[in-house]
Formats: sequence, C-alpha cells, structure tokens
Amino acid sequence: MATRREELAEAATDYALEHGLIGLSLRPLAEALGTSDRMLLYHFADKDDLVATILRTTSARSVGTLRELPPSRDLRTAVLDLWQAVTTGSQERCQRLYVEAAALGLFGREPYATAVRATNAQWVSAVAAHFCRVGLPKAAARQATVLVDATFMGLQLDEPLDSATQLRRTVNDLADAVVARWGGASDQSGSA
Repeated sequence: MATRREELAEAATDYALEHGLIGLSLRPLAEALGTSDRMLLYHFADKDDLVATILRTTSARSVGTLRELPPSRDLRTAVLDLWQAVTTGSQERCQRLYVEAAALGLFGREPYATAVRATNAQWVSAVAAHFCRVGLPKAAARQATVLVDATFMGLQLDEPLDSATQLRRTVNDLADAVVARWGGASDQSGSA
C-alpha cells in the first residue's frame, strides 16, 4: 500500500507532466491535488525535495516503459523503436519534462542539476540494455547510447521547429549511422 507521500508524489508528477516545472508553485499544485501547500511541506522537506521527487518519479516511469519494450529485431530497428517510444504518449511528456529539467540544471539550478545527473544514469543504463537485447556487446551498447541519447535530446529540442518529415529522415539517418558504426559488433538476427 502506497504511503501518502508516494500518492502525492505520483499526483504531483502527473500535474508537472501536464503543466511543466517552470513556474511550479505550491499553492496551485496543492489545490489541484486537493490538499494544502502546508500538507505538501509536511510530506516533502521543501519545494526542492518535491521537485527532485517529481523528477525521480518521472524517470522511474520512463525507465519502466523502456524496459517493457519488446526486443527489436535488429540494431537499426532498435533505434527506430526507441525513438517511437520516447515520442509517443505519456513517455513523450516524461521526455519533455526531462528536457525542461536538464535545461534548468545546465545553468546549475538545483535540484535540477543533481536530479538530472542521477536520473540520466538510470536512463543510459536502460537504453544500453535495449541495445544489448539485439546482440550489441555492453561496451558498444554504451557508446551507441551516448550518440543516440544526445541526438534524441537535440531532436526533442528542435521538434517544435522541424517538420515531422525532417525528424523522421534524421532518425532514419541516425539509425543507419548506428548500424554503420556498430552493426558488425551485434547479432543482426535480433537474438541476444
């Protein structure tokens, strides 16, 4: 059974996914959750603790979704499947929240910088595992993850500015590049 803090964390995460982190204020959040800002501060040390909890909860959801992806048939498809996963449904909102937090963390704002570093380590591990499931050795999977993750981050920043056709073309080019660089290191039949 979930504690009240865990229930509030889940509900606050849903709120943040809908409204974003920039300008997050305790009173409107508390009102939306059917509680008071004082009760939020009872369950969370302060606003930074609440924001860090939201980021951890979002990360757990994202990593869980990624770990539930069925194995792709080959390395190229693994890149395409990953892009499909991060740009669809609730996962897309989780990614947008991560991008927002990463941008704030880039300027050294806390708790964003610390929380993003921690959640990024979990994400990188899950993406590398996704690539390992198509036969890529661990070291190659980690290298491919760095390239794919950085490219996806850039594409997500550019997404509102680029056409869907351009994004698809870029993701396909990335998939081709990953196969050209690491395809010989993996079992392209899809078995691990």
